[in-house]
Amino acid sequence: MSDHPTPPNAAFTIPEVADAVAAVVPDRELVAVGDRHLSYSEVAERSRRLGAYLRSRGLGCHTERGELPPQEVGQDMLGIYAYNGNEYVEAMLGAFRARVAPFNVNYRYIENELLYLLEDAGATALVYNAAFAPALVTILPRLPKLTVLIQIADESGNALLDGAVDYEEAVATGGPESGLSSPEDHRALSPDDLYVLYTGGTTGMPKGVLWRQHDIYMSACGGKDFYTGTPVGSYEAIAERARSNPGLKVFVVPPLIHGAAQWAALTALATGQSLVFPPPTGHLDPESIVRTIEHERPAVVMVVGDATARPLLSVLERGDADTSSIAIVANGGAQLTPTIKQRLLDLLPNAIVMDGAGSSETGAQMMHVSTAGSVTSGVFNPSSYTCVLSENLDAVCEPGHDGIGWLAQRGFVPLGYKGDEKKTAATFPVIDGVRYALPGDRARHLEDGSLQLLGRDSVTINSGGEKIFVEEVESAIASHPAVVDVIVVGRPSERWGEEVVAIVVLADGTEHRVDEATIIAHAADSVARYKLPKSVLFRPHIVRSPVGKADYRWAREQAAAATQPAASPA
Repeated sequence: MSDHPTPPNAAFTIPEVADAVAAVVPDRELVAVGDRHLSYSEVAERSRRLGAYLRSRGLGCHTERGELPPQEVGQDMLGIYAYNGNEYVEAMLGAFRARVAPFNVNYRYIENELLYLLEDAGATALVYNAAFAPALVTILPRLPKLTVLIQIADESGNALLDGAVDYEEAVATGGPESGLSSPEDHRALSPDDLYVLYTGGTTGMPKGVLWRQHDIYMSACGGKDFYTGTPVGSYEAIAERARSNPGLKVFVVPPLIHGAAQWAALTALATGQSLVFPPPTGHLDPESIVRTIEHERPAVVMVVGDATARPLLSVLERGDADTSSIAIVANGGAQLTPTIKQRLLDLLPNAIVMDGAGSSETGAQMMHVSTAGSVTSGVFNPSSYTCVLSENLDAVCEPGHDGIGWLAQRGFVPLGYKGDEKKTAATFPVIDGVRYALPGDRARHLEDGSLQLLGRDSVTINSGGEKIFVEEVESAIASHPAVVDVIVVGRPSERWGEEVVAIVVLADGTEHRVDEATIIAHAADSVARYKLPKSVLFRPHIVRSPVGKADYRWAREQAAAATQPAASPA
């Protein structure tokens, strides 16, 4: 039984969920990274001590949620500027225990981007890898509120920054005398305490999405049945579910700076599964990942679109790795094209490919399963809280509706964007008394009840009065065997308003036989003529986030600067 009684309104906090699980499977492995393996009880205790340390530094909740408008924060904010590892999981849990709101920090950001993010968050604390200490040195004088620095030692060997404490020292010193350290202190926690997720900033400036812990747990971290929407009823039920689960290993390949990766980790934590992380190198190392698969034997391997899966396939298709443990390839956050899905299933005939769709503003929304002999893309089974709203946002679209609508989520949705009242009102409108989250994706609700996801409106191309969804064109081009990577964007055109431009990376040795006309002709087998690129730009690489999401700002700059003559298709 859980030590934490279920509150009367059945609202949950993430650390209490974690402790309910740890109480019944204390010795089960929770985190494996490299040679380090930690159990549920070890992570619970280490995070409890870290929370105590944060409390000892005066951090916590200063204004309760009920006294604040949706877009404001009454808690200290702790950035996690770190590679995947037990420290990332412990830092999130430790912050929650101290009533401090953790948020993700993209470790690829350059100085100005990093400064913007930490200023926007109003960060008062930061947990960071020693490798990132040089990036912090020049901006810390401009961040007077950032007073608590906790540095994770790593292979960089960088010394502690002035005023910083070593991560292991913070954990060791965070005991009963320094603040929150025992399960009994959970009485101070609130389901209203925040979980904060910053968007990737690939289409605009990053925005901090404010979630109540209870809502993100229900929406994306295992708190309810995905299809029926039935929520878990008590901490006792959470504990029993974890006890009865077999403890499957989930290999989270993408970095935890990405929401989908965090949700996978928190779902595993809340359901009694075990987490595997790649060695903390800061870049995708397919050889190391495949060696980890052989050593740890995960049942689930998580990827983010083609950008993660293609490099893994280049190693797996050599045929010298034992991948027999893999039952599910779980994809989220970016498109996994049918061609890549088929290659995965050819290698893993007893596995399935599970596509999940959602966003920082909605949590998990839809799911689709591909199996050997049945590979599709873009059509999903929605959760019970997912719907499509009409173009004018005045009605919920029934299955089989005409036209294109807005993908929406209701029920457990965020409070809003940090510090942005106007954007909060626009993205989380109340329609007929129901509050929705509208991340900007376009969709159709098909007659059979499934949803067709068309793409993000902000990157949709309007060419000659026709809407062109870039993912469809990208998928058509990506199926060419010589294409390693592709991104499609719009470019201003006097004739069309906007014209389609494809930026393509070719496989080594294929440059001499693949040109613009070849790419366009191949795409013409899959998409209508008006959707074909007017120009194809070949580049040695495509700029993506650490999790594989395309940087559309970079792509637009490339398209605008290109001087190649337009191709012929009209």
